[in-house]
Amino acid sequence: MRAVVFQGPEEPMTVEDVDRPECDDDGIVVETEACGVCRSDWHAWKGDWDWLGLMMTPGLIFGHEPCGTVVEVGEEVESIREGDRVTAPFNMSDGTCRHCMSGRANICERSVPMGFLDFQPGAYAEEFPVRVADQNAITVPDGLDPVDIAGLGCRFATAFHGVAHRVDVEPGDTVAVHGCGGVGLSAIMTANALGGRVIAVDLDDRSLEMAEQVGAEETINATEVKDVPQTVKSFTPSSRGVEVSVDALGITETCRNSVNSLCKGGQHLQIGMTTADEGGEVPLPVDMMVQDEREFYGSYGMPPHEYDEIFSMMESGAIDPGQIVNETISLDEVPEKVASMDEFDTVGIPVCNEF
Repeated sequence: MRAVVFQGPEEPMTVEDVDRPECDDDGIVVETEACGVCRSDWHAWKGDWDWLGLMMTPGLIFGHEPCGTVVEVGEEVESIREGDRVTAPFNMSDGTCRHCMSGRANICERSVPMGFLDFQPGAYAEEFPVRVADQNAITVPDGLDPVDIAGLGCRFATAFHGVAHRVDVEPGDTVAVHGCGGVGLSAIMTANALGGRVIAVDLDDRSLEMAEQVGAEETINATEVKDVPQTVKSFTPSSRGVEVSVDALGITETCRNSVNSLCKGGQHLQIGMTTADEGGEVPLPVDMMVQDEREFYGSYGMPPHEYDEIFSMMESGAIDPGQIVNETISLDEVPEKVASMDEFDTVGIPVCNEF
């Protein structure tokens, strides 16, 4: 089968013929219909995240925002059948650890990130495997477009889990989102669906225009203001600050701006992962956070049981992840699309749907 193969940090990825995945007794093999092209793949391609213990080795097949049709089922699998259309969380779990048992499978103690380890190849390929399928394979309701499901991917899922379940967004709350790439736009759409009044911050007017289309009431071009947090606060009652602020990029400036945009008792949500410039660490105004009891939350993927909530909101029209998909591309275009994220000028979410 054809697949995009990683050749080493910042080396051009290549499309090659490789062996099709084997089906484990507790797993499935899926024919890929769509896969989102994510900034996390760019981070991996750049060689980031060694501080997390992730060392990308040549030969890996990236791609962790999949949708496709099941073509092979292991003999121990009970809930999935050939012909089912499925997706899967990028951080696959085993279903048995204490976090899985308490509903937090996204932080499974034995989590396996899809597409970042050689024994769990990703979906930039004609077929991809899903391990522990009864736990990780999510059946997609009839009528939902595979491209839209790929748009859910890690970006929308992580943003949805964070905004809907990690922090407390109540109707009428003000929510700032710093960074309006795919995950930031997903956070905006989710916060808006929950009744939040969203203030979007970015450097690119095109991204801010899309932010308005998916629910932002106010937008701020950070290149045009002297003080981003104070500008955010100017849109809140008595300039007190926002109840929830999201860093959807992961650089020092956006993280600090997000924390400093909060009102007393406000909640910061970290979705964006850092680059090599930060190396996983960002200095924060700790004393102010203590004095104002500002809270810091992280969001990493989404547990499998929350997919039903997203599907229900998609079917009702409350959210539309497909609105954030800005283009569809072929497998042959994936290497260049990932490399082009160096420029930080991607608007929305690209999805590969030609294999």
